[in-house]
Amino acid sequence: MIDKGNITGIILAGGKSARMGTDKGFLKLNSKTFIEHSIEALKPLVCKIIIVSNNPDYDIFNFERVEDIIKDAGPLAGLYSGLKQSKTEFNLVLSCDVPLINQEILASLIEAQDSYTDIVQIVSQGQSMPLIALYNKRCESVFYKLLIHNERRLHIAVNQCKVKNIELNFKNDLFTLNINTPEELKKVVHANHN
Repeated sequence: MIDKGNITGIILAGGKSARMGTDKGFLKLNSKTFIEHSIEALKPLVCKIIIVSNNPDYDIFNFERVEDIIKDAGPLAGLYSGLKQSKTEFNLVLSCDVPLINQEILASLIEAQDSYTDIVQIVSQGQSMPLIALYNKRCESVFYKLLIHNERRLHIAVNQCKVKNIELNFKNDLFTLNINTPEELKKVVHANHN
């Protein structure tokens, strides 16, 4: 397995979140903010955590925070900004709207890494999840080229790289749920209490 000294955790917390109406990283589940859940899952596996966000409120967590280098270009720009800032070959990337994520799922990405794969990503319920993935630092230049040509679609960027998919079994699907609306948050809170 890759030494954690060669892995940086990158949390993408840049979304304006029109559907939720508030910054998702500060929503709470089980009395912890979403971003605290992300930090907890990442921390044992990485040597450093970078938060990609233009919101200075995230500075309370005392991690390095970087702003999008290319503004208003969505998650691809956030991913590029995080990779550019990273000093390690491998980077565990997590969006801050997956509060049930756990260390075990993230560790499975690291275990699946090999020397020729650029991106190891989770596939849950048939959906690939490029924001729960392990990225090689070499993706940075690929993403930059796309961004300067106004390509913002993450799936297009990912498809330019060598990708390995890790299929979750159905009982783990819950841990990778994206929370985008107040209704989805209610559902997760409810499911978590059962």
